[in-house]
Amino acid sequence: MNRHTSIRPELREWILATTRAGHGIPEVLRLMKASGYDPRQSRTLVAEVLKLPLSTLNATTSSSSRQPQGLRSRHPEGPEITIDGHRLNVTLSVDAPTVRVLDGMLSAEECADLTELARPRLQRALTVDSQGKHQIDQRRTSEGTFFALNEFPLIGRIEQRLAGLLDMPVSHGEGLQILHYLPGQEYEPHFDWFDPTQPGFEAITAIGGQRIASVVMYLNTPAKGGGTAFPEIGLTVTARQGSAVYFAYEGGDQRSLHAGLPVRAGEKWIATKWLRERPYKGT
Repeated sequence: MNRHTSIRPELREWILATTRAGHGIPEVLRLMKASGYDPRQSRTLVAEVLKLPLSTLNATTSSSSRQPQGLRSRHPEGPEITIDGHRLNVTLSVDAPTVRVLDGMLSAEECADLTELARPRLQRALTVDSQGKHQIDQRRTSEGTFFALNEFPLIGRIEQRLAGLLDMPVSHGEGLQILHYLPGQEYEPHFDWFDPTQPGFEAITAIGGQRIASVVMYLNTPAKGGGTAFPEIGLTVTARQGSAVYFAYEGGDQRSLHAGLPVRAGEKWIATKWLRERPYKGT
């Protein structure tokens, strides 16, 4: 890609505003084509504005041409939100990439109850490989477990709260994952979205489409360390009981690179929810 491509300020702002409003990259390119832009030039312009590798954008749009466009989550806007009587606050907003810090996502009682439900089921935490299968990954050293949708009343209540907050049906979420980190344990920098250029992309997205957003909820406050870092933008979200960090990464936003920092003292418990663009049919 030509790093010196000239982009009119109003076009740059339009691309940013349109993607922030929840429109997918294929839709942005379609609108640009309808306005007279050459499709090849449009991909270059969108890739530069969104700071995405052109190869990733081409693969994403190619995949999208074979699959129906899915839903996109609504980004929470502060300062205060009430969902089914539960009040929470948006205390930090970043637009590129989309990041929100949410205070009061869970009550202290809900945090404790989730921890106790998960404790007897903990196993070495797994990641998803390119074929959609769970595997041990040396970058993730925690223990964890998954809960099926609505497996317990508490799980169902949290899922409904997230659905209302993000305007996404419960069916578009993967099962809630609980992770437990001891001192020294971490999850090295990684992406939550699936790389369209990797083998197995079609298989892993056949059960719900691409991942579009994540919510990490902190179930306790570690004595030291354990925050969530976004190294591409120099941001670290402190792990505080009851708070959460939401981030979206439509189109495979490279700036959504993030890491679970090492716990330096005490322990860390988190609950993670991944959202898909279509109803998730996994186990």
